[in-house]
Amino acid sequence: MRTVQDSCVEHVEIVFQQHINSQGRLFGGVLMAWIDVVAAVVARRHSHMEVSTASVDSLVFKKPIYLSDTVVLVGNITWTGKRAMEVRVDTYTETLKGKRTHVNRAYLVLVAVDGVGNIVPIEPLVPQTQEQEEEFMSGEKRQALRIKRKEGDY
Repeated sequence: MRTVQDSCVEHVEIVFQQHINSQGRLFGGVLMAWIDVVAAVVARRHSHMEVSTASVDSLVFKKPIYLSDTVVLVGNITWTGKRAMEVRVDTYTETLKGKRTHVNRAYLVLVAVDGVGNIVPIEPLVPQTQEQEEEFMSGEKRQALRIKRKEGDY
């Protein structure tokens, strides 16, 4: 049995010239790549296996990220099924004094894979706090919606 704390990840980037678009803001695709890497590390820590991203829920860019900003990505596992894991990645900008502003939240679903690419079962997540339990239950609801969308019933 694994806990949320067992697989938490915090990753920091500084936005450089190669990361920005013509408007001087971070390319959305760059942030998406950083989010995917953080989610993969969380899922690898939880499953002790190689992983593959199965889906990404909506990404809402609440605030722009600019050249020279410090970007902090915080990832943790929120829900597990028998073979799927949901990971939440929150993105913040951080001032030089350490004040963080939330700019993005994404939920990703990943699966663990064996050496030949087959999806394999994973250990269940054990929520330890009320907040983690609520997030787990919300994750179950999000997964049910994903399944409906996949089946075309949504």
